[in-house]
Amino acid sequence: MLQSVFLLPFLAGTAVFFLPVKSGRLLLLATALFHVLITALEWFQATGPLQTQYFANTPEGMLVLGIMSFLFLLISIYTVFYMAEVEMSKEPVFNASMLLFLGAMSMVAVADHIIMLWVAVEATTLMSAPLIFVHRSKESLEATWKYVLICSVGIALALLGSFFIIFSMEMSTVHVPISFSSFNDVADQLNTVWLKAGFIFIVIGYGTKMGLAPMHTWLPDAHSEAPSPASALLSGALLNCAFLGVYRCHQLMVGAGLGDYSGNVLIAFGLVSMLVSAVFILNQTDYKRMLAYSSIENMGIIAVGIGIGGIAAFAAMLHMIHHSLIKSSLFLTTGNILLGYGTKSIDRTRGMLRLFPETAITFFAGFAGISGFPPFGLFISELLIVMGAIKTGRYVVISIFIFCLILIFAGASRLVMQMVFSSRDSDERLVPEQWSRALPPIILLLTSLTLVLWMPDSLFLTIQHAISSIGGTVNG
Repeated sequence: MLQSVFLLPFLAGTAVFFLPVKSGRLLLLATALFHVLITALEWFQATGPLQTQYFANTPEGMLVLGIMSFLFLLISIYTVFYMAEVEMSKEPVFNASMLLFLGAMSMVAVADHIIMLWVAVEATTLMSAPLIFVHRSKESLEATWKYVLICSVGIALALLGSFFIIFSMEMSTVHVPISFSSFNDVADQLNTVWLKAGFIFIVIGYGTKMGLAPMHTWLPDAHSEAPSPASALLSGALLNCAFLGVYRCHQLMVGAGLGDYSGNVLIAFGLVSMLVSAVFILNQTDYKRMLAYSSIENMGIIAVGIGIGGIAAFAAMLHMIHHSLIKSSLFLTTGNILLGYGTKSIDRTRGMLRLFPETAITFFAGFAGISGFPPFGLFISELLIVMGAIKTGRYVVISIFIFCLILIFAGASRLVMQMVFSSRDSDERLVPEQWSRALPPIILLLTSLTLVLWMPDSLFLTIQHAISSIGGTVNG
Protein backbone atom coordinates (compact mmCIF):
# COMPACT_ATOMS: atom_id res chain seq x y z
CA MET A 1 0.00 0.00 0.00
CA LEU A 2 1.05 3.57 -0.65
CA GLN A 3 1.13 4.51 3.04
CA SER A 4 4.03 2.13 3.66
CA VAL A 5 6.45 4.73 2.27
CA PHE A 6 5.96 6.76 5.45
CA LEU A 7 4.80 4.10 7.91
CA LEU A 8 8.05 2.12 7.55
CA PRO A 9 10.35 5.09 8.43
CA PHE A 10 8.06 6.10 11.30
CA LEU A 11 8.20 2.61 12.83
CA ALA A 12 11.94 2.23 12.24
CA GLY A 13 12.66 5.70 13.63
CA THR A 14 10.74 4.93 16.80
CA ALA A 15 12.67 1.67 17.24
CA VAL A 16 16.07 3.34 16.76
CA PHE A 17 15.50 5.49 19.86
CA PHE A 18 15.77 2.36 22.01
CA LEU A 19 18.46 0.40 20.14
CA PRO A 20 22.24 0.43 20.68
CA VAL A 21 24.21 2.70 18.36
CA LYS A 22 25.46 -0.04 16.00
CA SER A 23 22.05 -1.65 15.72
CA GLY A 24 20.55 1.77 15.05
CA ARG A 25 22.98 2.36 12.20
CA LEU A 26 22.11 -0.99 10.66
CA LEU A 27 18.39 -0.25 10.92
CA LEU A 28 18.98 3.17 9.34
CA LEU A 29 20.64 1.53 6.33
CA ALA A 30 18.06 -1.25 6.08
CA THR A 31 15.16 1.20 6.20
CA ALA A 32 16.79 3.38 3.53
CA LEU A 33 17.16 0.35 1.25
CA PHE A 34 13.59 -0.86 1.80
CA HIS A 35 12.30 2.67 1.23
CA VAL A 36 13.97 2.72 -2.18
CA LEU A 37 12.38 -0.65 -3.02
CA ILE A 38 8.90 0.50 -1.94
CA THR A 39 9.28 3.74 -3.86
CA ALA A 40 10.33 1.83 -6.98
CA LEU A 41 7.28 -0.41 -6.61
CA GLU A 42 4.98 2.60 -6.35
CA TRP A 43 6.75 4.26 -9.26
CA PHE A 44 6.35 1.36 -11.71
CA GLN A 45 3.29 -0.41 -10.30
CA ALA A 46 1.13 1.83 -8.13
CA THR A 47 -0.54 -0.17 -5.36
CA GLY A 48 -2.89 2.61 -4.30
CA PRO A 49 -3.63 3.98 -0.82
CA LEU A 50 -5.97 2.48 1.78
CA GLN A 51 -7.45 5.95 2.41
CA THR A 52 -8.06 7.39 -1.06
CA GLN A 53 -9.46 10.65 0.34
CA TYR A 54 -6.14 11.45 2.05
CA PHE A 55 -3.38 10.02 -0.13
CA ALA A 56 -2.72 9.56 -3.84
CA ASN A 57 0.00 8.50 -6.26
CA THR A 58 0.58 11.62 -8.39
CA PRO A 59 3.35 12.31 -10.94
CA GLU A 60 4.73 15.32 -9.07
CA GLY A 61 4.53 13.46 -5.76
CA MET A 62 6.34 10.42 -7.16
CA LEU A 63 9.02 12.68 -8.59
CA VAL A 64 9.70 14.26 -5.19
CA LEU A 65 9.48 10.87 -3.47
CA GLY A 66 11.91 9.24 -5.90
CA ILE A 67 14.51 11.97 -5.45
CA MET A 68 14.10 11.86 -1.69
CA SER A 69 14.41 8.08 -1.44
CA PHE A 70 17.55 7.90 -3.58
CA LEU A 71 19.17 10.75 -1.66
CA PHE A 72 18.33 9.21 1.69
CA LEU A 73 19.96 5.91 0.76
CA LEU A 74 23.28 7.55 -0.13
CA ILE A 75 23.10 9.98 2.79
CA SER A 76 22.50 7.03 5.15
CA ILE A 77 25.55 5.22 3.81
CA TYR A 78 27.60 8.37 4.29
CA THR A 79 26.14 8.90 7.78
CA VAL A 80 27.35 5.52 9.04
CA PHE A 81 30.98 6.30 8.12
CA TYR A 82 30.66 9.96 9.15
CA MET A 83 29.44 9.02 12.63
CA ALA A 84 32.46 6.77 13.08
CA GLU A 85 34.66 9.89 12.93
CA VAL A 86 32.67 12.30 15.12
CA GLU A 87 31.76 12.29 18.78
CA MET A 88 28.01 12.54 19.18
CA SER A 89 26.55 11.63 22.54
CA LYS A 90 23.00 11.56 21.17
CA GLU A 91 23.57 9.53 18.01
CA PRO A 92 20.42 7.39 18.56
CA VAL A 93 18.39 10.61 18.62
CA PHE A 94 20.08 11.77 15.41
CA ASN A 95 19.52 8.48 13.56
CA ALA A 96 15.93 8.22 14.79
CA SER A 97 15.20 11.81 13.78
CA MET A 98 16.62 11.14 10.32
CA LEU A 99 14.17 8.27 9.86
CA LEU A 100 11.21 10.17 11.30
CA PHE A 101 12.13 13.09 9.03
CA LEU A 102 12.09 10.72 6.05
CA GLY A 103 8.65 9.50 7.11
CA ALA A 104 7.24 13.01 7.36
CA MET A 105 8.66 14.02 3.97
CA SER A 106 7.32 10.83 2.39
CA MET A 107 3.88 11.69 3.77
CA VAL A 108 4.12 15.10 2.09
CA ALA A 109 4.89 13.43 -1.24
CA VAL A 110 1.81 11.19 -1.19
CA ALA A 111 -0.66 13.50 0.60
CA ASP A 112 -3.66 14.51 -1.53
CA HIS A 113 -5.94 15.94 1.16
CA ILE A 114 -5.18 19.66 1.51
CA ILE A 115 -5.12 19.52 5.33
CA MET A 116 -3.19 16.24 5.40
CA LEU A 117 -0.53 17.95 3.29
CA TRP A 118 -0.36 20.74 5.85
CA VAL A 119 -0.06 18.24 8.72
CA ALA A 120 2.77 16.43 6.93
CA VAL A 121 4.70 19.64 6.20
CA GLU A 122 4.33 20.70 9.84
CA ALA A 123 5.58 17.24 10.88
CA THR A 124 8.75 17.76 8.86
CA THR A 125 9.54 20.78 11.06
CA LEU A 126 9.10 18.84 14.29
CA MET A 127 11.01 15.79 13.08
CA SER A 128 13.97 17.73 11.67
CA ALA A 129 14.46 20.23 14.53
CA PRO A 130 16.53 17.74 16.64
CA LEU A 131 18.87 17.30 13.67
CA ILE A 132 19.84 20.97 13.90
CA PHE A 133 20.25 20.99 17.68
CA VAL A 134 22.17 17.73 17.93
CA HIS A 135 25.53 19.41 18.74
CA ARG A 136 23.86 21.30 21.63
CA SER A 137 25.88 24.49 21.16
CA LYS A 138 24.63 28.03 21.66
CA GLU A 139 24.63 28.58 17.90
CA SER A 140 22.72 25.37 17.18
CA LEU A 141 20.12 26.22 19.84
CA GLU A 142 19.59 29.64 18.26
CA ALA A 143 19.35 28.11 14.77
CA THR A 144 16.86 25.50 15.98
CA TRP A 145 14.54 28.01 17.63
CA LYS A 146 14.77 30.26 14.60
CA TYR A 147 13.89 27.33 12.35
CA VAL A 148 10.96 26.19 14.48
CA LEU A 149 9.48 29.64 15.10
CA ILE A 150 9.80 31.04 11.57
CA CYS A 151 8.64 27.85 9.87
CA SER A 152 5.74 27.49 12.33
CA VAL A 153 4.56 31.02 11.55
CA GLY A 154 4.86 30.22 7.86
CA ILE A 155 2.96 26.96 8.23
CA ALA A 156 0.23 28.79 10.17
CA LEU A 157 -0.18 31.13 7.21
CA ALA A 158 -0.29 28.11 4.89
CA LEU A 159 -3.11 26.70 7.01
CA LEU A 160 -5.01 29.97 6.62
CA GLY A 161 -4.43 29.78 2.87
CA SER A 162 -5.75 26.22 2.86
CA PHE A 163 -8.89 27.38 4.64
CA PHE A 164 -9.35 30.12 2.03
CA ILE A 165 -9.11 27.54 -0.74
CA ILE A 166 -11.68 25.36 1.01
CA PHE A 167 -13.87 28.43 1.48
CA SER A 168 -13.65 29.10 -2.28
CA MET A 169 -15.58 25.84 -2.70
CA GLU A 170 -18.11 26.79 -0.04
CA MET A 171 -18.73 30.09 -1.86
CA SER A 172 -19.45 28.24 -5.11
CA THR A 173 -22.22 25.86 -6.05
CA VAL A 174 -20.10 22.68 -5.85
CA HIS A 175 -19.24 20.50 -2.89
CA VAL A 176 -16.48 17.89 -3.25
CA PRO A 177 -13.97 16.25 -0.90
CA ILE A 178 -11.23 18.67 0.16
CA SER A 179 -8.46 16.98 -1.78
CA PHE A 180 -6.37 18.39 -4.60
CA SER A 181 -7.65 15.72 -6.99
CA SER A 182 -11.26 16.71 -6.32
CA PHE A 183 -10.54 20.44 -6.41
CA ASN A 184 -8.75 20.12 -9.76
CA ASP A 185 -11.84 18.47 -11.26
CA VAL A 186 -14.01 21.50 -10.39
CA ALA A 187 -11.35 24.23 -10.39
CA ASP A 188 -13.17 26.38 -12.95
CA GLN A 189 -16.22 26.56 -10.67
CA LEU A 190 -14.41 27.75 -7.51
CA ASN A 191 -14.64 31.33 -6.23
CA THR A 192 -11.69 33.17 -7.78
CA VAL A 193 -11.40 35.89 -5.11
CA TRP A 194 -10.87 33.37 -2.31
CA LEU A 195 -8.58 31.29 -4.52
CA LYS A 196 -6.32 34.29 -5.13
CA ALA A 197 -6.20 35.13 -1.44
CA GLY A 198 -5.53 31.50 -0.55
CA PHE A 199 -2.70 31.19 -3.04
CA ILE A 200 -0.89 34.24 -1.63
CA PHE A 201 -0.99 32.76 1.86
CA ILE A 202 0.07 29.35 0.52
CA VAL A 203 3.10 30.85 -1.25
CA ILE A 204 4.12 32.82 1.84
CA GLY A 205 3.50 29.83 4.13
CA TYR A 206 5.01 26.95 2.19
CA GLY A 207 7.48 29.40 0.59
CA THR A 208 8.89 29.97 4.08
CA LYS A 209 9.74 26.28 4.30
CA MET A 210 10.91 26.29 0.68
CA GLY A 211 13.40 29.05 1.43
CA LEU A 212 11.93 31.77 -0.78
CA ALA A 213 12.95 35.31 0.17
CA PRO A 214 12.10 37.29 2.19
CA MET A 215 10.89 34.35 4.33
CA HIS A 216 14.25 32.56 4.02
CA THR A 217 15.99 33.78 7.18
CA TRP A 218 15.93 30.43 9.01
CA LEU A 219 17.68 28.54 6.24
CA PRO A 220 21.33 29.77 6.38
CA ASP A 221 21.52 29.24 10.15
CA ALA A 222 19.88 25.82 10.08
CA HIS A 223 22.00 24.50 7.22
CA SER A 224 25.16 25.86 8.79
CA GLU A 225 24.59 24.35 12.25
CA ALA A 226 23.13 20.97 11.28
CA PRO A 227 25.56 18.05 10.75
CA SER A 228 26.39 17.63 7.08
CA PRO A 229 24.15 14.57 6.47
CA ALA A 230 21.20 16.54 7.88
CA SER A 231 22.12 19.61 5.81
CA ALA A 232 22.15 17.44 2.68
CA LEU A 233 18.69 16.13 3.52
CA LEU A 234 17.33 19.57 4.39
CA SER A 235 18.51 21.11 1.14
CA GLY A 236 18.12 18.15 -1.19
CA ALA A 237 14.75 16.83 -0.01
CA LEU A 238 12.91 19.13 2.41
CA LEU A 239 12.88 22.16 0.12
CA ASN A 240 11.33 20.01 -2.63
CA CYS A 241 8.54 18.95 -0.27
CA ALA A 242 7.68 22.58 0.48
CA PHE A 243 7.80 23.33 -3.24
CA LEU A 244 5.33 20.50 -3.80
CA GLY A 245 2.76 22.29 -1.63
CA VAL A 246 3.16 25.46 -3.69
CA TYR A 247 3.09 23.54 -6.96
CA ARG A 248 -0.16 21.71 -6.20
CA CYS A 249 -1.87 24.99 -5.42
CA HIS A 250 -0.48 26.47 -8.64
CA GLN A 251 -2.03 23.54 -10.50
CA LEU A 252 -5.35 24.46 -8.96
CA MET A 253 -4.94 28.11 -9.98
CA VAL A 254 -4.18 27.13 -13.58
CA GLY A 255 -7.26 24.91 -13.64
CA ALA A 256 -9.34 27.84 -12.40
CA GLY A 257 -8.03 30.09 -15.20
CA LEU A 258 -5.79 32.06 -12.82
CA GLY A 259 -2.47 30.72 -14.09
CA ASP A 260 -1.17 34.15 -15.11
CA TYR A 261 -1.87 35.50 -11.63
CA SER A 262 -0.19 32.65 -9.75
CA GLY A 263 2.64 32.50 -12.29
CA ASN A 264 3.47 36.18 -11.80
CA VAL A 265 3.43 35.72 -8.02
CA LEU A 266 5.91 32.84 -8.31
CA ILE A 267 8.15 34.79 -10.67
CA ALA A 268 8.22 37.76 -8.29
CA PHE A 269 9.15 35.63 -5.27
CA GLY A 270 11.69 33.70 -7.35
CA LEU A 271 13.50 36.80 -8.57
CA VAL A 272 13.57 38.32 -5.08
CA SER A 273 15.09 35.08 -3.78
CA MET A 274 17.79 35.18 -6.44
CA LEU A 275 18.57 38.83 -5.71
CA VAL A 276 18.82 38.22 -1.97
CA SER A 277 21.13 35.25 -2.55
CA ALA A 278 23.31 37.30 -4.87
CA VAL A 279 23.74 40.02 -2.25
CA PHE A 280 24.46 37.75 0.72
CA ILE A 281 26.69 35.23 -1.03
CA LEU A 282 29.28 37.86 -1.97
CA ASN A 283 30.91 38.21 1.46
CA GLN A 284 30.27 34.89 3.12
CA THR A 285 32.86 33.59 5.58
CA ASP A 286 31.21 30.18 6.22
CA TYR A 287 31.19 27.67 3.36
CA LYS A 288 28.04 25.93 4.62
CA ARG A 289 26.17 29.24 4.75
CA MET A 290 27.41 29.91 1.22
CA LEU A 291 25.78 26.68 0.06
CA ALA A 292 22.63 27.56 2.01
CA TYR A 293 22.27 30.82 0.09
CA SER A 294 22.85 28.85 -3.09
CA SER A 295 19.83 26.72 -2.13
CA ILE A 296 17.73 29.87 -1.76
CA GLU A 297 18.88 30.93 -5.22
CA ASN A 298 17.98 27.59 -6.78
CA MET A 299 14.54 27.50 -5.17
CA GLY A 300 14.04 30.93 -6.72
CA ILE A 301 15.08 29.57 -10.11
CA ILE A 302 12.54 26.75 -9.80
CA ALA A 303 9.80 29.23 -8.85
CA VAL A 304 10.64 31.40 -11.86
CA GLY A 305 10.55 28.41 -14.21
CA ILE A 306 7.19 27.19 -12.94
CA GLY A 307 5.81 30.74 -13.10
CA ILE A 308 6.85 31.18 -16.73
CA GLY A 309 5.39 27.82 -17.76
CA GLY A 310 5.79 26.05 -21.09
CA ILE A 311 9.27 24.68 -21.66
CA ALA A 312 10.43 26.58 -18.55
CA ALA A 313 8.15 24.40 -16.40
CA PHE A 314 9.90 21.33 -17.76
CA ALA A 315 13.21 23.05 -17.03
CA ALA A 316 12.11 23.77 -13.44
CA MET A 317 11.48 20.08 -12.82
CA LEU A 318 14.86 19.22 -14.30
CA HIS A 319 16.40 21.89 -12.11
CA MET A 320 14.77 20.42 -9.01
CA ILE A 321 16.23 16.97 -9.77
CA HIS A 322 19.76 18.13 -10.52
CA HIS A 323 19.86 20.68 -7.71
CA SER A 324 18.93 17.97 -5.21
CA LEU A 325 21.66 15.66 -6.45
CA ILE A 326 24.42 18.25 -6.71
CA LYS A 327 23.61 20.23 -3.56
CA SER A 328 23.38 17.05 -1.47
CA SER A 329 26.77 16.03 -2.86
CA LEU A 330 28.20 19.42 -1.89
CA PHE A 331 26.85 19.26 1.65
CA LEU A 332 28.21 15.74 2.15
CA THR A 333 31.56 16.97 0.86
CA THR A 334 31.50 19.82 3.40
CA GLY A 335 31.23 17.12 6.05
CA ASN A 336 34.58 15.76 4.86
CA ILE A 337 36.03 19.28 4.77
CA LEU A 338 34.84 19.94 8.32
CA LEU A 339 36.36 16.67 9.54
CA GLY A 340 39.67 17.47 7.87
CA TYR A 341 40.01 21.11 8.91
CA GLY A 342 37.84 21.31 12.01
CA THR A 343 36.33 24.64 10.93
CA LYS A 344 33.59 26.07 8.71
CA SER A 345 35.58 29.24 8.07
CA ILE A 346 36.51 29.81 4.44
CA ASP A 347 39.64 31.77 5.38
CA ARG A 348 40.94 28.85 7.45
CA THR A 349 40.11 26.26 4.79
CA ARG A 350 42.93 26.53 2.27
CA GLY A 351 45.18 24.22 0.31
CA MET A 352 42.44 21.63 -0.16
CA LEU A 353 43.76 20.36 -3.47
CA ARG A 354 47.10 19.43 -1.89
CA LEU A 355 45.87 18.16 1.48
CA PHE A 356 42.58 16.50 0.46
CA PRO A 357 42.68 15.91 -3.32
CA GLU A 358 39.60 13.67 -3.62
CA THR A 359 37.53 16.05 -1.52
CA ALA A 360 38.84 19.05 -3.49
CA ILE A 361 37.94 17.52 -6.85
CA THR A 362 34.46 16.54 -5.66
CA PHE A 363 33.84 19.95 -4.11
CA PHE A 364 35.03 21.84 -7.19
CA ALA A 365 33.03 19.59 -9.53
CA GLY A 366 29.95 20.16 -7.37
CA PHE A 367 30.55 23.90 -7.51
CA ALA A 368 30.81 23.76 -11.31
CA GLY A 369 27.57 21.79 -11.42
CA ILE A 370 25.63 24.07 -9.09
CA SER A 371 26.90 27.10 -11.04
CA GLY A 372 25.28 25.77 -14.21
CA PHE A 373 28.38 24.75 -16.15
CA PRO A 374 28.10 22.07 -18.84
CA PRO A 375 27.91 19.12 -18.89
CA PHE A 376 25.88 19.28 -15.66
CA GLY A 377 22.08 19.37 -15.80
CA LEU A 378 21.63 22.85 -14.32
CA PHE A 379 23.18 24.30 -17.49
CA ILE A 380 20.36 22.76 -19.53
CA SER A 381 17.59 23.73 -17.11
CA GLU A 382 18.75 27.36 -16.81
CA LEU A 383 19.14 27.62 -20.60
CA LEU A 384 15.60 26.28 -21.12
CA ILE A 385 14.22 28.77 -18.59
CA VAL A 386 15.89 31.58 -20.54
CA MET A 387 14.41 30.23 -23.77
CA GLY A 388 10.96 29.96 -22.18
CA ALA A 389 11.15 33.54 -20.91
CA ILE A 390 12.22 34.84 -24.32
CA LYS A 391 9.44 32.91 -26.03
CA THR A 392 6.83 34.52 -23.75
CA GLY A 393 8.35 37.99 -24.08
CA ARG A 394 9.46 38.33 -20.45
CA TYR A 395 12.62 40.28 -21.24
CA VAL A 396 12.80 42.17 -17.94
CA VAL A 397 12.42 38.92 -16.01
CA ILE A 398 15.17 37.18 -17.92
CA SER A 399 17.49 40.20 -17.63
CA ILE A 400 17.21 40.12 -13.84
CA PHE A 401 17.51 36.32 -13.93
CA ILE A 402 20.78 36.35 -15.89
CA PHE A 403 22.19 39.25 -13.85
CA CYS A 404 21.63 37.30 -10.62
CA LEU A 405 23.24 34.16 -12.03
CA ILE A 406 26.36 36.11 -13.02
CA LEU A 407 26.57 37.93 -9.68
CA ILE A 408 26.16 34.73 -7.65
CA PHE A 409 28.78 32.91 -9.70
CA ALA A 410 31.21 35.80 -9.32
CA GLY A 411 30.77 35.84 -5.54
CA ALA A 412 30.86 32.09 -4.98
CA SER A 413 33.72 31.36 -7.39
CA ARG A 414 36.07 33.69 -5.51
CA LEU A 415 35.39 31.81 -2.27
CA VAL A 416 35.62 28.33 -3.77
CA MET A 417 38.85 29.11 -5.64
CA GLN A 418 40.35 30.32 -2.37
CA MET A 419 39.38 27.10 -0.58
CA VAL A 420 40.56 24.70 -3.28
CA PHE A 421 43.60 26.27 -4.92
CA SER A 422 45.19 28.70 -2.42
CA SER A 423 48.23 27.69 -0.37
CA ARG A 424 48.31 26.79 3.32
CA ASP A 425 51.29 26.95 5.64
CA SER A 426 50.32 23.98 7.80
CA ASP A 427 49.89 20.40 6.56
CA GLU A 428 47.84 19.41 9.59
CA ARG A 429 44.94 17.05 8.84
CA LEU A 430 42.59 16.30 11.70
CA VAL A 431 40.99 13.35 9.91
CA PRO A 432 42.45 11.78 6.74
CA GLU A 433 40.40 11.24 3.61
CA GLN A 434 38.54 7.96 3.22
CA TRP A 435 36.84 6.62 0.12
CA SER A 436 33.92 5.41 2.24
CA ARG A 437 33.02 9.06 2.86
CA ALA A 438 34.09 10.35 -0.56
CA LEU A 439 32.09 7.83 -2.59
CA PRO A 440 28.47 8.87 -1.81
CA PRO A 441 28.93 12.49 -2.98
CA ILE A 442 30.75 11.25 -6.08
CA ILE A 443 27.86 8.90 -6.90
CA LEU A 444 25.42 11.82 -6.58
CA LEU A 445 27.45 13.89 -9.05
CA LEU A 446 27.76 10.97 -11.45
CA THR A 447 24.01 10.41 -11.26
CA SER A 448 23.43 14.02 -12.26
CA LEU A 449 25.82 13.63 -15.21
CA THR A 450 24.17 10.35 -16.23
CA LEU A 451 20.71 11.95 -16.31
CA VAL A 452 22.06 14.59 -18.69
CA LEU A 453 23.33 11.96 -21.11
CA TRP A 454 20.48 9.48 -20.66
CA MET A 455 17.14 9.94 -18.96
CA PRO A 456 14.97 6.85 -18.38
CA ASP A 457 11.64 6.94 -20.21
CA SER A 458 9.76 6.49 -16.94
CA LEU A 459 11.38 9.62 -15.47
CA PHE A 460 10.77 11.65 -18.63
CA LEU A 461 7.11 10.63 -18.76
CA THR A 462 6.65 11.36 -15.05
CA ILE A 463 7.97 14.89 -15.54
CA GLN A 464 5.79 15.30 -18.63
CA HIS A 465 2.67 14.18 -16.75
CA ALA A 466 3.53 16.40 -13.77
CA ILE A 467 3.77 19.59 -15.85
CA SER A 468 0.91 18.87 -18.25
CA SER A 469 -1.64 20.17 -15.73
CA ILE A 470 -0.04 23.64 -15.77
CA GLY A 471 0.45 23.83 -19.53
CA GLY A 472 4.08 22.74 -19.38
CA THR A 473 5.66 21.26 -22.48
CA VAL A 474 8.85 19.49 -23.45
CA ASN A 475 8.76 20.63 -27.07
CA GLY A 476 9.65 24.31 -26.57
